[in-house]
Amino acid sequence: MKTKVPLKELVGRKIIYAVLLVCYYWMWARRDWHDYYETIQNMVFVFTAVFFALQANRIHKYSKEEKDELAIQNLRRTDAIALKIMVAAVSMIAIADGVAFIDGRMAGYALVGTVFALAVIRFIIFCVMDSKGV
Repeated sequence: MKTKVPLKELVGRKIIYAVLLVCYYWMWARRDWHDYYETIQNMVFVFTAVFFALQANRIHKYSKEEKDELAIQNLRRTDAIALKIMVAAVSMIAIADGVAFIDGRMAGYALVGTVFALAVIRFIIFCVMDSKGV
């Protein structure tokens, strides 16, 4: 009997992608420099390379496994909810940037922070929906 793919793993992986996005934006947008920043950057680069190598192996194995149809439907519902949240958040950030409450760099931080928060919210919503079997 084949085991079904745990989609919680796939959805949870998006949180790591979001953390990497936040780290890379911080590296590009910062305006100061300290000696330990180079160490942080190197650690992030190495982690990214190792993580993507492991994910390539996992994705190769994932294509051979059976998929859970109910979990896929729950993931689609979760994505629809997450899209609505993201549209509202990006609209608020755009309005705040347009009215000059925040500058471009802070709008960037708000956007990557929103992506990170949305990845966590999406994971939580999916876990709740999947555990209840909705």
